[in-house]
Amino acid sequence: MHVVITGASRGIGHALAELYQTRGAQVTGTSRAGGNGLLPLDVSDAGAFVGFGAALGGQTVDLLVCNAGIYPDKGQNMADGYPAQMWADTFATNVTGVFLTIQSLLPNLKLSQSPKIAIISSQMASDTRAPGGSYIYRASKAAVLNLGRNLAVDLRPLDIAVGIYHPGWVQTDMGGSAADITVDQAAQGLAARFDALDMADSGCFRTWAGDEHPF
Repeated sequence: MHVVITGASRGIGHALAELYQTRGAQVTGTSRAGGNGLLPLDVSDAGAFVGFGAALGGQTVDLLVCNAGIYPDKGQNMADGYPAQMWADTFATNVTGVFLTIQSLLPNLKLSQSPKIAIISSQMASDTRAPGGSYIYRASKAAVLNLGRNLAVDLRPLDIAVGIYHPGWVQTDMGGSAADITVDQAAQGLAARFDALDMADSGCFRTWAGDEHPF
């Protein structure tokens, strides 16, 4: 089994990479700078995907985990915060970067007998959770949820299953030390969800614990 994980240098991505390695899977992880066994890939840079695709060559990819993401607008204020460039940078990473990753590895996924794509979104994508603030991050995660739902439709004829997931409120640099669950709990739960993903469930929006999340 070959698993590709973007944003694997730390946090959930790193924990998932370690988990799949202990399972004996071939793991290709990425980070902006590369190194330490990771391929360089800045998902916000469209030109970076040429080299990324070439690096994987004709390798089969069985599971693609689109995990790379940023949350730059935490603590921004309505008076003079949320600058336009922050919107552009966040969407380039959290939305466009996901699409370009999937697009670049589509030939590799088509080589698999049971290809799967897992998109890490957030409960903050749901219109049932709107407490205000974090407008950029919330909007980007809602957009990638919508992207994943539509990709599930278009990739169904290719038998590529697509799942979208809320990883939980996790004790990472992004989630903070007061978060609900550890990074290892999140990784274990997410891996179980990826294992269960099939064509019948394609287009799902689920939590790390397996619950259906309202859209």
